[in-house]
Amino acid sequence: MTTATTEDTTLKHAVVTPDQWLARRTALLAREKQLTQLRDQIAGERRALPWLHIEKDYAFDTPAGRRSLADLFEGRSQLLVQHFMLGPGWAQGCPSCSFMADHSDAMALHLAHRDVTLLAISRAPLAEIERFRQRMGWQFPWASSHGSSFNHDFKVSFTREQLAAGEAYYNYAMRPIGSEELPGISAFYKDDAGRIFLTYSTYGRGVEVMMGTYNMLDLVAKGRDERDVDYKMEWVRHHDRYEAAPAPTAATCCAAKA
Repeated sequence: MTTATTEDTTLKHAVVTPDQWLARRTALLAREKQLTQLRDQIAGERRALPWLHIEKDYAFDTPAGRRSLADLFEGRSQLLVQHFMLGPGWAQGCPSCSFMADHSDAMALHLAHRDVTLLAISRAPLAEIERFRQRMGWQFPWASSHGSSFNHDFKVSFTREQLAAGEAYYNYAMRPIGSEELPGISAFYKDDAGRIFLTYSTYGRGVEVMMGTYNMLDLVAKGRDERDVDYKMEWVRHHDRYEAAPAPTAATCCAAKA
């Protein structure tokens, strides 16, 4: 097999011999191992961060009634919160946050067996949350912080004054703000005495940790394929708003039958 170049108009890659391919692949494997080790190291540093005692008494509306932050742990010692962008009066939740949430139901059972409760919190009233949740068919717990300072305290909701000023504190720095809601993930721990601590929060691209689909796209030839869009997640739709996937080509159908 000789070295050549693919004729695909979107992908220009060398086509090489098996030995050449193996040499390149094993070289990349060494880099991947470095990344794995670095990720493990950073995960350890994340767990070693000091904790912040949550002293404010937050209350949330849930389908089971009014609940405290401690109640949201559902008897477990760890809580993961998706700060879901769904503000009061919004017709529907943010498509990118919905993309994140599409992964939650599959993860929730496994997390529960590791002493972790996973849920979403939004500032919209509970009735608006439930209407959207039913449309999307999600089962994970979802609480409303409507009327409390929770979202503002965790720097994921912004006032009219902040929007008018054009910037606010988000992702640990003053940044341009163009929306009253932004995404985030926060982790909490509850000790045997019932004290609650914030152990970690991440914002911006840090929330990609919930987007398993992106990890799969990073493995394929076109990757995330977000080069020719106005913003990176422009292609994402609510899962009930996608058009039908393209039908297989004739060549693909023939190959499948062979």
